Amino acid sequence: MAYWQILYQIVFGTKYRKPTTNEALYRYIWGVLENKNCRLFRINGVGDHVHILCDLHPAVALANLVKDVKAGSSIWMKQSGLFPDFEGWAVGYSAFT
Repeated sequence: MAYWQILYQIVFGTKYRKPTTNEALYRYIWGVLENKNCRLFRINGVGDHVHILCDLHPAVALANLVKDVKAGSSIWMKQSGLFPDFEGWAVGYSAFT
């Protein structure tokens, strides 16, 4: 049995810092985190960036988690029709323990 508590605050923004996100995005990201066995503690943001506070399962690399969240949400946002001005995510992210 293993015990861990590795909390990260992850922050990433939209391309060109355009205010194109809304709260509908948060439930999608929660699902991605659950699929990776990461526990979401809080998610929030404003139109041009997202803040995620979650634990990181030891079998999951931070870079891979962020890649999966950004890639999956980008596809979903473009297909959903809920984010008509969304062009994509900016390159990079910040993560703090």
